[in-house]
Amino acid sequence: MSTDFNLTTELHDKTLVIITDGYINSTGGEQIVQEFDKHADVNKLILNLENSKVVNSIGISHLIEVIEKLNQANGKLIFTNLDPTIEKTFSIMGLFQFAGKADTVESALNT
Repeated sequence: MSTDFNLTTELHDKTLVIITDGYINSTGGEQIVQEFDKHADVNKLILNLENSKVVNSIGISHLIEVIEKLNQANGKLIFTNLDPTIEKTFSIMGLFQFAGKADTVESALNT
């Protein structure tokens, strides 16, 4: 399994879209948090996981860190393009109580 991780971003007003590519482990999770922290005025984060098929527990802890920051600012994180295995894992962990999900980035932008 490749451990390479990359991300790209798009900014739509106060909504940040992060598109991940690769394994979200400690390195990937840290990169997501660092990218999110660059945009202090963002109140909505859309995390497109279409090209990330594995997220480990440390990666999830970083995602929870972002969810907490957004919730404190009355913002919201929305996951899109989830692999069924990741969606099931997030559901079991209760992440969807604090973050949303959408099929596509376009549908998340319209919520």
